[in-house]
Amino acid sequence: MDKKMLFIYNPKAGKAKIRNKLADILDVFARANYEITVFPTGARGDAKKAMECRSRDYDLVVCSGGDGTLDEVVTGMFESGFKTPIGYIPAGSTNDFGGSLSLSKNMVKAAETIVGGRTFACDIGSFNEDVFVYIAAFGLFTEVSYETAQDAKNLLGHMAYLLEGMKRLSSIKSFPMRVSYEGRVIADDFIFGMITNSFSVGGFKNITGKNVLLDDGMFEVTLIKRPKNPIELNNIMVSLLNHDIDTDVMYCFRTAELTLESLESVAWTLDGENGGSHKSVHIENICKGMDIIVK
Repeated sequence: MDKKMLFIYNPKAGKAKIRNKLADILDVFARANYEITVFPTGARGDAKKAMECRSRDYDLVVCSGGDGTLDEVVTGMFESGFKTPIGYIPAGSTNDFGGSLSLSKNMVKAAETIVGGRTFACDIGSFNEDVFVYIAAFGLFTEVSYETAQDAKNLLGHMAYLLEGMKRLSSIKSFPMRVSYEGRVIADDFIFGMITNSFSVGGFKNITGKNVLLDDGMFEVTLIKRPKNPIELNNIMVSLLNHDIDTDVMYCFRTAELTLESLESVAWTLDGENGGSHKSVHIENICKGMDIIVK
């Protein structure tokens, strides 16, 4: 009997490049004896709904799109209450998580990996009542509409560019926060923060730290303090451009869970998509929370 596959794809991701590859991708799956249900998304939230309502009969769910599409699929899986192995064909503009998993940028080769690869149990994160795949972030760019150009999601690249062009420290918005983790408390003013489980962010490889593991139950946390003078501002800019985040103007640590509290609501992004505004956020690593197909 044929195996059953649900194939969810975003036809607009990555300048709609899947359009010319769709037939070849489906052929790879068909030759591997999959009975395929194809679901193209038309609007934000469609992938999540499709995943929530999927049948338990599916042996595999494959999604193609950017990291935001993968985020919706994983969120829908989490909310459905049961797991199905996930195959991922990166088709977005940056595809940080696909790069962390060493998935091919060639969409047909990525499909071949799915039918011939192995299952990898990978960490994901809980964010209050929500979930995310590899990054939760606040600060610069997280209040920008995520329906704008794809390059607005290149968080750190844009942040370095923005900082470089700033003439006045007063133009940088900061967020006073109390951060609690493992019995420790940090209270400071931050212009940006990210909680990650990835080898790269915004296309910047290794910026999340060294010896990152995707299945160790730990997040890498980076909190960038508000610069007090032009020298600190320059240090932040140089650190970002040189992919070196371990400086005196940043907190960098690993933890399985943390709580971030502020007096005012702070806008967040989850995997490059709008995560809402919150005064209190509790983030926890869900160790090996999803099964994804890798080489």
